[in-house]
Amino acid sequence: MNFYNNPYSETNFFEFILLFLQRFWGFLTGNLSLSAIASDEIQILVLVGVSLSSATLGCFLVLRRMTMLANALSHTILLGIVFAYFMASQGIAENVNAHHDQISLEGMLLASLAMGLLTTFLTEFLTKHTGLQEDASIGLVFTSLFALGIVLVTLLTRSAHVGTEVIMGNVDALSLSDLKLVIIALGLNAVLLFLFFKEFTITTFDPGLSRALGISPIFFNYLLMIQVSATAIGGFRAVGVLMVLAFMTGPALTARLLTNHLKTMLLIAGPIGALASLIGVALSRHFLSVTGYALSTGGIVVSVNGAIFVITIIAKEVLKLIADRQQRTQNAPSTP
Repeated sequence: MNFYNNPYSETNFFEFILLFLQRFWGFLTGNLSLSAIASDEIQILVLVGVSLSSATLGCFLVLRRMTMLANALSHTILLGIVFAYFMASQGIAENVNAHHDQISLEGMLLASLAMGLLTTFLTEFLTKHTGLQEDASIGLVFTSLFALGIVLVTLLTRSAHVGTEVIMGNVDALSLSDLKLVIIALGLNAVLLFLFFKEFTITTFDPGLSRALGISPIFFNYLLMIQVSATAIGGFRAVGVLMVLAFMTGPALTARLLTNHLKTMLLIAGPIGALASLIGVALSRHFLSVTGYALSTGGIVVSVNGAIFVITIIAKEVLKLIADRQQRTQNAPSTP
């Protein structure tokens, strides 16, 4: 891989975009091999994968008003990652300071799925059996499990890298091996959405009708939370489990502003996240090349997601004002 002779070095934003499109076409036509892939291109591939996977789930989370539960889950899976890290390091060597890359893929997925189920179960249990409101239950479960995860990071790993990279991510240190988790999460979400699109749709818009048809809303709520857990794990190296939430909400909310149709929303949200990823990596390289500032690529990408949402709101309001003015002009009585 071309890390040291990076073709994107010293490029500005527009030069980066043009060069990326040229090289992307080269990969598609076979004129460039994977051995020539640059670190910036790996960042884009990973971030686009995380964005597509997260945005798909985000559409259902937004429509189900479950984004706060997803927020809690993206924090609490840290506890599962810590346990997976500790068990892996104990099994490989009697050294609790082993690097977190020793965590097996299966261990991380199982731990995250378990924490996703536990978070969802505790939230629903507190809501149904203690009289707490859902937001209060989420706040209690979220803060308790996340705090326990932070404590265990200190006690069991004694490594700043586990806590820092899991929470904040490290886009600038990605390799092709990091695509593995992202592709698995993306594939899992795509298959489940294809198989259960009707069930996800009906449980989202009309839970009462779904019960009458024998489709369990609770089951698909749990399934959705499992998918959120797997997606968060897939993106924890790239953007951190905290920032995965931005990919789940930003593109989905932007798409919701543009359409009232679920299928169209799903088709729009993914490309919005992918576009934000490309722009974010290009801006990160621009700042480094032009100004010399090495800014967080993950942070820039999330900021671009937010900027796209704000621009969409402004554009929609401007178009609405123009349409209203034209309507008033057409309805105004003409002077004799």
